[in-house]
Amino acid sequence: MNKEIEQRYLLAKEKYARVGVDTDLALKKLDDVAISVQCWQGDDIQGFISDASLSGGIQVTGNYPGKARNLKELQMDIEKAFSLIPGKKRLNLHAIYVSSPLEGRDIDQLEVKDFQGWIDWAKKENIGLDFNPTCFSHPMYKDNFTLASPDEEVRSFWVRHCKACVKIGDDIGRQLNDKCVTNIWVPDGMKDNPYSHLEARERLMKSLDEILATPYSKENELLAVESKFFGIGAESYTVGSSEFYLGYAIKNQIGICLDAGHFHPNEFISDKISSALMFVPELLLHVSRPVYWDSDHVVIFDDELQRIAQSLVRENALSRTHIGLDFFDATINRIASWVIGTRATQKALLKAFLEPKEELLKIENDCNYTKRLMLTEELKAYPWGDVYNYFLESHGVKSDEDWYQDVEEYEKEVLSKRG
Repeated sequence: MNKEIEQRYLLAKEKYARVGVDTDLALKKLDDVAISVQCWQGDDIQGFISDASLSGGIQVTGNYPGKARNLKELQMDIEKAFSLIPGKKRLNLHAIYVSSPLEGRDIDQLEVKDFQGWIDWAKKENIGLDFNPTCFSHPMYKDNFTLASPDEEVRSFWVRHCKACVKIGDDIGRQLNDKCVTNIWVPDGMKDNPYSHLEARERLMKSLDEILATPYSKENELLAVESKFFGIGAESYTVGSSEFYLGYAIKNQIGICLDAGHFHPNEFISDKISSALMFVPELLLHVSRPVYWDSDHVVIFDDELQRIAQSLVRENALSRTHIGLDFFDATINRIASWVIGTRATQKALLKAFLEPKEELLKIENDCNYTKRLMLTEELKAYPWGDVYNYFLESHGVKSDEDWYQDVEEYEKEVLSKRG
């Protein structure tokens, strides 16, 4: 343990104790939160099935050297990132990241054997896995539609794909003895105004009903559905709107996914958490950073990230919430982006854990709003950063900016040689 970091922690511990906060307990709570890190940052959402261009409103900009080209390289990069991130972690997979060749089968015929390499790797790494159908970047994504397509052949293909993914998610959770979150998002919509807003939503509901009829264990798997405000090529009408999916999740008592970039720029998902959890059993968060639209920038320690963490901690929502990262940036080192985004999320959670929750609730219920404002403002200058550095050191992970030297060395020795 670095002596300076330990000393600064002891001083921070003493200061927080003055307002009734136990920093050791806060660190223990942070240690219990598993953040699901997205695999697709490592190769710009290319996957291992085809070299097809991205479609479905998804776009990755930049061409930073060294992206992963196969399973071995991607797992190696993830392991490097994980070595610089303390605490519990999970990995979030998309269905295009098969660990073995499909041998002539299409993605509507996926089986758990196609991801057994990931499951075995997860056992070795002692982490959980989450899963997603990949309803984009495929020839059967036609006329901006998948599950809501008016073409029965197209709709049925994507129903089969999602049903296969439900079975895979169930098996992942069973093999790892750790609930797998399988999240369904589709890019369906129209560039211009539709004549009918209803018919496509009726087809989407029919498809989802067929998918949910797939047998699975709720102990092994949480099914979630994810809305979007608009997308590239679907600016005027998105079939899977917030109202549609929230209603569907409540009706069927499945998870709802709130993505930080999938709402109007003036909306914040932090304010939706407490409301959604009153009606659905569990929640999935896609923590991202939109810049004017769903641009999926690397997560940073900004105001909304802090508000999200505060909502989770203040409302006792962590036990029913699954936190996943969702960003992809090919203009910077991909491993560094994983570390920056995950650490930022941990920092926000720790800062929320370090609030004197009971005292602030009492002050609020006493309607002493002046004291509430005073205390919440003073807490912003408290030495939470010293507590986080201690968390890093206690896990044997480099603190402050020192970790970046490892990334630079890895880039020089590994990434730069990928061509």
